[in-house]
Amino acid sequence: MEEKKIFLIAEIGINHNGDINIAKKLINAASEAGFDTVKFQKRTVDKVYSKEYLDLYRESPWGTTQRAQKEGLEFGEKNYREIDSYCKTKKINWFASSWDIDSQIFLRKFNLNFNKIASPMLGNFPLIKKIAEEGKKTFISTGMSILEEIDEVVNLFKRKNCTFELMHCNSTYPMDDEDANLRCILTLRERYNCDVGYSGHETSLIGVSSAAALLGATSIERHITLDRTMYGSDQAASIEARSLKNFVELIRKVPKFLGDGSKKISEKEMKVRKKLRIDSK
Repeated sequence: MEEKKIFLIAEIGINHNGDINIAKKLINAASEAGFDTVKFQKRTVDKVYSKEYLDLYRESPWGTTQRAQKEGLEFGEKNYREIDSYCKTKKINWFASSWDIDSQIFLRKFNLNFNKIASPMLGNFPLIKKIAEEGKKTFISTGMSILEEIDEVVNLFKRKNCTFELMHCNSTYPMDDEDANLRCILTLRERYNCDVGYSGHETSLIGVSSAAALLGATSIERHITLDRTMYGSDQAASIEARSLKNFVELIRKVPKFLGDGSKKISEKEMKVRKKLRIDSK
């Protein structure tokens, strides 16, 4: 039986802190480590947040309002053109989760292979419909949602004949390992008869993610960063660039650990059998 490769997503998200050079360093680290793709987040600030919220006080490297912070974290078209070109030179794919319809339409300017619905967007049906209409494989994170809410999204994707993959997720940042509830991977797979991945926000490097792989997660998404002490709400729940290669190597080994399930004697084991086994009746 051929081993199915786990699809590995390096979530850059907004950990670039609005700096294209940080983004490039993270792309480079993910590519060198062997991830299949990197992922960003795209928002139209005035569409996602209310004026009242954007006017609230918030101290950040970009100013003293929520607006200054949100806008400071956003890349525009020039930045994404640069990201698109850089990813091609590094031979790694990229895509992004959109948080509003304008952002989804913006992403259509690029020849991306995938879409992503972030957990907070699972109730935004105008956006979900817009994504499903593209017919492009979509990763759907399921954090903060109950099964009946996931039912609605899955049924919509089926009606639109759009390929999808659910991702089990606990939307706490960072997530305590004991809150992972990884058996939900099995629950989702049984209920929807589809591929189910895992989107993790834990601080530990490998424990929870390797357990997800052992349970048959078809994809694993983890946030990545240059330094977990950097400014940003997602940094603490990220894997540092220096540890990415080790993470990929360990996750890639999991299918080898599992084998194909057939009870047989390998050539290596047969040599030991010939030396040690005693048969008598």
